Amino acid sequence: MSISVGDKIPDVKVMVATSEGPQAAQTSELLGSGKVALFSVPGAFTPTCSAKHLPGFVEKAGEFKSKGVDKVVCMSVNDAFVMDAWGKNQNAGDKVVMLADGNGDFARALGLTMDGKGFGMGERSQRFSAVIENGVVKHLNVEAPGAFDVSSAEHMLGQL
Repeated sequence: MSISVGDKIPDVKVMVATSEGPQAAQTSELLGSGKVALFSVPGAFTPTCSAKHLPGFVEKAGEFKSKGVDKVVCMSVNDAFVMDAWGKNQNAGDKVVMLADGNGDFARALGLTMDGKGFGMGERSQRFSAVIENGVVKHLNVEAPGAFDVSSAEHMLGQL
């Protein structure tokens, strides 16, 4: 069963890509206070994720801040080194926090995994976005397989 609007974000250990290297963090600390725009992609450096999904949030980070969002977070079932490299490649800088759910523990706790074995990717996170306020899901947008619409930066900005 997947997480729903009104649910509290599960507390799971993840890694965050930082300029000092990978740093361990708990999702309760990272996502538990203030207003957070979280979006998840099936994989770093994959076509839609690199051409549209992450770039939209990097480009519109200022608009999120102006609408009261304290933090924009990009999550993927990749390791922190890959997330760091992808963030640098996409000029995420301090605009987007690059969250590495390397073992898929957070995606599983959310109930939002997908089977990417047919593509040689193993278990991954579904493409989704969520507005989280003080650790509680206020909006949840889960994409249909192969789609990119409701998890976009533009769609989320319309919800704020």
